[in-house]
Amino acid sequence: MTRVWLIRHGEPAAEATHRCYGSLDVGLSKKGQEQMEHVAEYLRSEPIACIYSSPRSRAQQGARTLAFSVLRPVEVVEDLREIDFGDFEGLSYDEIGVRYPDLYRKWMEEPTEVLFPNGESFPDMRTRVLKAFEAIQRKHDGQTIAVVSHGGVNRILLAGALQIPDKCIFRLAQDYAAINLLAFMHGLPVVQLLNLRAQ
Repeated sequence: MTRVWLIRHGEPAAEATHRCYGSLDVGLSKKGQEQMEHVAEYLRSEPIACIYSSPRSRAQQGARTLAFSVLRPVEVVEDLREIDFGDFEGLSYDEIGVRYPDLYRKWMEEPTEVLFPNGESFPDMRTRVLKAFEAIQRKHDGQTIAVVSHGGVNRILLAGALQIPDKCIFRLAQDYAAINLLAFMHGLPVVQLLNLRAQ
């Protein structure tokens, strides 16, 4: 059996508050770092063979915290990054609503149907995340690993396991520092844990 701990990064630093951030590279707040320390303690006794991380600082900080606890290396995988919101990056939601009223409305109503200006679409993100994850999974058949990334990445992997359609993906809660466990038994995915908070 292959077991994958899917972990969302902790609370981001203040500059991300009420702002759109995907490719925007922000670190963790003090609270976010504490959240990841709780995650590391929760997983301390797990036989984790390797830790994979998104390239974003908020994920890498959490991955390093876990690595220090379980004494395993961290490998950064570019395609595990959060969606690129393009021209929305760094703007407050109020600013986006004023500058792009029609697109903002569509985003709020059908979030997986939007192509962000100079950014990505959800199908583009899903394709790259699944491709990256399949390669990781093949490499670690029969082992336990951890992936520290983002809410969007986790939702894609969990929704894929549960065969949830894109339009329903946000029914899967992913709080800051959420812990999920995805197991593969004879190649079939089983969600064994969803959105646990260790603190």
